[in-house]
Amino acid sequence: MKDLLGLMGKAKEMQAKFQAMQDEIAILEASGQAGGGLVSVTLTGKFEMKSLKIDPSLFKEDDVEILEDLVLAAHNDAKTKVEQIMQEKTKALTAGLPIPPGMKLPF
Repeated sequence: MKDLLGLMGKAKEMQAKFQAMQDEIAILEASGQAGGGLVSVTLTGKFEMKSLKIDPSLFKEDDVEILEDLVLAAHNDAKTKVEQIMQEKTKALTAGLPIPPGMKLPF
C-alpha cells in the first residue's frame, strides 16, 4: 500500500512537470527559412503560424509557383525545428523513465 501511495505521488509530480513543459512549449517560437532567406515563417509551439515574411523580389506574376513552394518549405523547416525542441524537452523530462520506444509524449 505504501508503494502505491508513493507511485501515485510520483504520477502527480510527473503530471505537473508535463503540464509545465506543455505550457513552456506553447510559448516557444521557431523560425524556418527557404530560398536562402527570401521566405521566412515563424511558428509557435502549437504549430500556429505567427509570421510570414516574403522578400519583395519574389512578387512576379510568373514566379507564383516558386513562391508557393518557398512558403511551404519555410513552414516545414519551422515545424521541424519546433518538433526537435519538443523532443529535446520531452527527453530531458522523461530521462530514466521506462517509457517504451516510439511512444510520443506529451500525450
